[in-house]
Amino acid sequence: MAKEAKILTKKVLAEEIAAKQGITKKAATEIVNYVFDESAKTLKKGGTVDINGFGKFSIKKRAARTGINPRTKETIKIKATKVPTFKASKTLKDLVK
Repeated sequence: MAKEAKILTKKVLAEEIAAKQGITKKAATEIVNYVFDESAKTLKKGGTVDINGFGKFSIKKRAARTGINPRTKETIKIKATKVPTFKASKTLKDLVK
């Protein structure tokens, strides 16, 4: 039988940090939220979040383009947008092989 994959949520991460570091769950939750909030702010400003040994988050600009509405087969214009991207580090890639 296959081993069931663990799902790591912010709550689980905070609980594990609290247990390992001997701090309260509330303090650990604040730390986790701070890290994710600062990462999101950096990306929103067009910056890059580079976590050594894990990977790099950045923003990619997606150009405006023409698409087709699958329901009506009508041609539509899709606006330019920015999307977050992630590139795994070599360390992470090697770890999950």
